[in-house]
Amino acid sequence: MAASGPQAIDGFGRRFRYLRLSVTEVCNFRCDYCLPNGYRKTPGASFLTLMEVRRLTQAFARLGLTKIRLTGGEPTVRRDFTEIVAAIAAQEEIRKVAVTTNGWNLEKCVQDWRDAGLTHLNVSVDSLDRDVFQRITGHDRLPAVLRGLDLAMEAGFQSVKVNAVLLRGSIEQELERWADHVADRALSVRFIELMRTGDNADYFARNHIGGQVVRDWLAQHGWTPRIREADAGPATEYVSPDHRGLIGLIAPYDAGFCDGCNRLRVTARGKLRLCLFGEGGVDLRPYLSEEVEMDALVERVASALGAKPRAHALHQGNFGDTPNLAAFGG
Repeated sequence: MAASGPQAIDGFGRRFRYLRLSVTEVCNFRCDYCLPNGYRKTPGASFLTLMEVRRLTQAFARLGLTKIRLTGGEPTVRRDFTEIVAAIAAQEEIRKVAVTTNGWNLEKCVQDWRDAGLTHLNVSVDSLDRDVFQRITGHDRLPAVLRGLDLAMEAGFQSVKVNAVLLRGSIEQELERWADHVADRALSVRFIELMRTGDNADYFARNHIGGQVVRDWLAQHGWTPRIREADAGPATEYVSPDHRGLIGLIAPYDAGFCDGCNRLRVTARGKLRLCLFGEGGVDLRPYLSEEVEMDALVERVASALGAKPRAHALHQGNFGDTPNLAAFGG
């Protein structure tokens, strides 16, 4: 158990047990809602090193966090990704080590990640239609990603989930395809409402659709919501007596979406983001040297939480300084 002392609690009494840690801004996909022109290097500090990741996650564990999700960019493009997983999994306080990946390296590396201590896996698959997948991502990789997903289902993970961005147009067909896909697979597929960022104004205007369309479809087809776990992400998941798998919805534009926020974010350059759609961040990099006392890092994080806002301001068209989701880990 975490030692007594500072706890990850904000000014609204919300307790945080879940860290989303970006380890790179680099992505090898060109998803049209995020990086349609591909990754472009930006000036600034280098990405966190393995040593810094280890030290940072130790500090968050001391604050009572028990779940770490590795994000990006595409986190698995890092050559030391498996070592990062192993370093975090070796910490007794961390019970869940997760990753969100586009699946590029899934077929080749999924067993290595599992052996290193990865417990939870999320794979982004925005369509089961091969042509649509290629149009969205810029790559004809759907068969390889699905093969990797099937391997992951056999690898002994505590949880395997799929993320799909909710886009106007073929949503009913996509829901039908995914419902068929999870009929005999213990897989959770979550549709995520498209979010406005600095780089996607026109795309958002053309393609955003509210999450109610998913709720209506699920209700019409006999799916019902299930209770969320305490350290779960923001998805509401639905079950059906005729399906082994689940279908979920992440709807950030819903009223009250942030009320139960249980997660913190650190960028690949070492900044604590108090809200994905906020501005700036608290620079933790100066505290990540082994020459600095761990207590100082822990106290810096705990003290920063008092400035965490109650909610984002997406409803007012305010997306902060987030240029795209790859920049800060989504």
